[in-house]
Order: sequence, then structure tokens, then C-alpha cells
Amino acid sequence: MKTDIQWTRDAHASELSTRYNVTPLTPAFRIDPQFEADVLEGLDDDQKHIPSIWLYDRRGSELFEEITEVAEYYPTRTETRLLAGLAPQLESEIGGVHSLVEIGSGSSRKTRLLLAAMHSLQRYVPVDISADFLHDAAAGLARDFPRLAILPVVADFTQPFTLPSGATDDSAGNLGFFPGSTIGNFTPDAAVALMTQLGRTLGPRSRLLIGVDTTQDPALLIPAYDDAAGVTAEFNLNLLDRINRELDGDFNRRDFRHLARHDPQQGRIEMHLVSQRAHEVHVHGRTFAFAAGETIHTENCYKYSPTQFLHMAHAAHWRCERSWQDGGRTGFTVYLLRRDA
Repeated sequence: MKTDIQWTRDAHASELSTRYNVTPLTPAFRIDPQFEADVLEGLDDDQKHIPSIWLYDRRGSELFEEITEVAEYYPTRTETRLLAGLAPQLESEIGGVHSLVEIGSGSSRKTRLLLAAMHSLQRYVPVDISADFLHDAAAGLARDFPRLAILPVVADFTQPFTLPSGATDDSAGNLGFFPGSTIGNFTPDAAVALMTQLGRTLGPRSRLLIGVDTTQDPALLIPAYDDAAGVTAEFNLNLLDRINRELDGDFNRRDFRHLARHDPQQGRIEMHLVSQRAHEVHVHGRTFAFAAGETIHTENCYKYSPTQFLHMAHAAHWRCERSWQDGGRTGFTVYLLRRDA
């Protein structure tokens, strides 16, 4: 079977070529040196921190998919329910869009609702930093949606990236898809900068379908980020394993525990790794001291109110065409934005 997959920075070039009769566009993937720079800089700061994007190696991506299945994690099932209801309306709402570009695509499970409902689509461009995980998801979609060109892009979407040919000059405009309330991983200023960048990347006449969590109830939030089965804890601790493997670190994960805490003033959940004792850790030849109780701040999850989010969207040159909101306790909302510049 020949499927229409093209790749940028493919981690499995020879395997993909053999299995799917396609030619990767660029050489084999290598560890991003930015990971090393971010880890070393973050561990040297007064409040130790590592950007949350580095949680998503292959194992981290697998664990996040497990998180979306735990009973306490409400965002995925709430957004999926909203998408299932709006997907049949979307094509008539926005006209004959040809390209769907998903930001931080992961397993692309929710995307299948859009791909099945939007018959005008000609190509799907999943963008993700985890090459291994993206490889598997793209192959499955190519089998299930043979009418579509599947054009995966391995990229850190927080930095400018280039769309594949075909999606760059589409007169119908592109539809960006940014689900999972991932925008909540960014501070307000960083979220505006990211949405501005995405507008430039998606191009004129583009739209953005984006999920935003507005929940501020600690009774919902804390269990969602510290589930009873410990999957989120494993997801957070996996970052230490990645540092050991890729940066010659000697973290002992038994010296750390996962912590999720709610900051009502900032309107966010924070994830930390807490040092259980005073000790030293070595990473790439450098030594970092930890006091008992000291933390590595690994993720923020802002819960933006509709007023906050729309203010940020407007600052990034997007206008709201329509929104769909959960009527339950969460207030999770999916917005359809249109680029105004």
C-alpha cells in the first residue's frame, strides 16, 4: 500500500521509507541542543525550572495519552464531547477549507472527529516535537484517511516553523487546530506571542480552532493533575529519566516527588518536582545542589476566563467567530477564531 505521507526531520527514515514507500524530506532526527541549554539554564536558576515542552519525549507522550484516560482528567473528555457536537457544523461554518494544521498533535485522536466530518479537506499537517510519537500517529491516519495527504512536521511549535508546500499557498486559508487547552501552558504574554506567531504561520484568511479551560475549582483541578493512579506523577518524573539518558545526568527519581498545586492569584495549576532531601545532582558535567523541599517547576496550566482569553486573542490579531462551551462544572470552551491581519 502506498500512502501519501511526507516528512520533515524523520526519526525513522529507513523504516518509514520501507513500510510506506515515501522519501523523508530531511536527514534523521537528532536530540535538540536546545534541550541541553534549557535544562542547564533552568537548573541554575534560583527557582529551578525546565520548560514543559521537554516533558514530551516518546515516553512522556505515551504517558500523557494515559493521563487523558484517567477518571480525574476532565479536559480531554469534555473537549472531545464538544468537538463531536461541533464537527458536523464546522465545514458549513467556514467554507471549503483544504488544510488542517494541528499544533502539538500528539496521538491526533480528537482530530479524527474533524477529519471525518470535513469533506473539503485535502491535507492534514500534524506538528509535534516528539518524532517517534508523530511517526506512529501519522502512519495510522494515512491508513484510515487515504483521501488525505498526511504531512507531518517535527517541530517545537513555540518557535517559528515552516508549513509544507501546499499548505502555504492555499487560497482557501488554513484551519489551525490547537486542542487540549495547551494554550494554558503559556503565561499571558507568551500566549499572545504564540498566537501571533501561529497567525503568521497559518497565513491570511486562516482560522484557529482552540480549546481553553476556564476551571478554577480546586476540587476538580488538583485531582486532574495529581491522579490517584499516579500517572501524572510518572509523567513528571519521566523528565528526570530523560535528562539522565540524553544529558548524562544522575538524577535518582526516588529523591523527588510530584507536586500539583493551585495558585488562585495567578489562576493556574503548577507542576513541580520536589526534592526529598539535600543532595547534589550532576548533568553534563555540571553540579547542581538541591535543598530538602526545593522544587523544579516543570509546568504551568493557566485557566483563562473567556474575558481573559478573548483579550489575548485580540492582542494577537484574532477575532472570535463562534464558541462552544461546556454547560457543566468546568466551563471548558472551544473557540473558532479568524485572523484579522
